[in-house]
Amino acid sequence: MDNAITARLANEKIPKLLYHYAVPAVIGTLVNALYNIVDRIYIGQGVGAMALSGLALTFPILLFLQAFGMLVGAGSSARISIHLGKREVDKAENVLGNALMLTLILTSFSVIVSLSFLKELLIWFGGSEQTIPYAMDYLYITIPGNLLATFSFGYNAIMRASGYPRKAMVTMLIGAILNVVLDPIFIFGFGMGIRGAAIATVISMAASALFVLNHFLQKDSIVRFHRKYFKLKLPIVLAIVSIGMSPFAMQLAGSMVNVLMINALKTHGGDYAVGANGIITSFALLLMMFILGLSQGMQPIVGFNYGAGNMDRVMKTLRLVILIATAVTGIGFIGSWFFPHLIVRAFTNDPLMLSISSNALRLSLMAFLVVGSQVVIAQFFQSIGMAWISMVQSISRQCLFLIPALLILPDYFGLDGVWLASPVSDVIAALTAWLFLFFQIKKIKRN
Repeated sequence: MDNAITARLANEKIPKLLYHYAVPAVIGTLVNALYNIVDRIYIGQGVGAMALSGLALTFPILLFLQAFGMLVGAGSSARISIHLGKREVDKAENVLGNALMLTLILTSFSVIVSLSFLKELLIWFGGSEQTIPYAMDYLYITIPGNLLATFSFGYNAIMRASGYPRKAMVTMLIGAILNVVLDPIFIFGFGMGIRGAAIATVISMAASALFVLNHFLQKDSIVRFHRKYFKLKLPIVLAIVSIGMSPFAMQLAGSMVNVLMINALKTHGGDYAVGANGIITSFALLLMMFILGLSQGMQPIVGFNYGAGNMDRVMKTLRLVILIATAVTGIGFIGSWFFPHLIVRAFTNDPLMLSISSNALRLSLMAFLVVGSQVVIAQFFQSIGMAWISMVQSISRQCLFLIPALLILPDYFGLDGVWLASPVSDVIAALTAWLFLFFQIKKIKRN
């Protein structure tokens, strides 16, 4: 690993170091969120409320596809960071080569499965005659383009973890800016509606994917692709999967929960409630991407110093990131509680959609303040290689807490009960995360 990067990770003051790594990561993840948010804004304003509801139907399938990318991207980036912290560049490149082959295999599998059962899945998810055609128009284009998305997002994390945070930011900016420019051209200029949004997204992802893959072919990159490392090796595959399993499980759980959520919304509120959920998800996604970027900026610092045995720097980084993340989710809570109409109006002018979405936004994000620390703590355990703890924390909110809340609360509170399921699960998941962290800190102090 480059001596200047090594010295910086080992010795530079934590706030300055976090700024160096987190700012590009935050910009990158926020830009990533713009792919979805810009599509929804243009579709909601230009195509209509039912198109917005149709786009919301695509969430479970897109989460399913993203899960396989995160399995490899998150797992390999953490492993590469730890290897570089131990000065094991050869092992880091071995992980990179195996990650490429895993990506090709797993992404191909997920794309084939999704396309083979697309209409049946959308019906099962709670789609109607009004919303399914919009969802199919969008997915028939974006599902095959998922390989490009995986390279764009997953290998961006590897680029950042190997010491190139600003270049990783540029990768995401290329795609997002292109998407913002192309969306209105294809949707309105060519009159292609929701299909135009899908085409613009795939083209943008292709540009980002080419940029990030080219980085790992350059001679001045710390870790590069080497043909000799493309042969899959079981120990390396297991090392990648063991850490990547946490975000993978979280994404799959998110996909399942979205299916339950959409069906509950369809039962208690109809297609408009499904569309409202898409708006809530867009706003929450923007804030969650900020926190995820912050956590990604934390990852190389924590991973390197944990590998080097510098526990004091590990804990200082964690405390600072939790504080910032909580401030961000606090802003999200204030915005959703006091200015819900202003936020919703960015996506739609439909009076009924405005009314339902404003109430939903206020109820769903009632406990959003505690979400930041829960996400950061889960990412912290992933960064230090404790995959099973990270996985438990990641899926606890979705499976252990949110699903029961979705099954119970609507029976008593109707549509409001669907919205209230989120804050109930947020509070319990945050308490669980802090409990795990408490015992881990005690263990670190003992050692």
